[in-house]
Amino acid sequence: MRLSGAAVFSFGLAAAAAYAVFAALRWPPKAALFPLTMGIPLLVLAVAQTVVELRDPPGQGGPDGATRRAFAVFAWMASFIVLVLLAGFPIAVPVFVFLYLVMESREKLVLSIALAAAAWGGFYLLFQRLLHFPFEDGLIRGWFQ
Repeated sequence: MRLSGAAVFSFGLAAAAAYAVFAALRWPPKAALFPLTMGIPLLVLAVAQTVVELRDPPGQGGPDGATRRAFAVFAWMASFIVLVLLAGFPIAVPVFVFLYLVMESREKLVLSIALAAAAWGGFYLLFQRLLHFPFEDGLIRGWFQ
């Protein structure tokens, strides 16, 4: 077992998520919806990451590999933001999932299509059918109207 900066950060994130979840449990249901839907998965994943960080030996990737991976993560995040701006959330979510799975994760095409469809279905059911949350169309659809 080793105590690293990553383990301390993961533990701190888990503690913050736990606080958010427990604080939101006392709120009215509509007010608590967002903190609970974000906080519970974050809590579970942060605890899991803390355990992984405490059990795994130090990585062999080195600083160059870490810098490259960090740049790739930021590039994917920026591309998602641009995609949302151009196409809007309902279209950007499945397109981004598909592109990430094919290009970065090198998953098979059938699996990528299935997971992108599942992401779209979950997004559509939760935000558009259940919560009736309005989303902007995106710049591209605005140009053609």
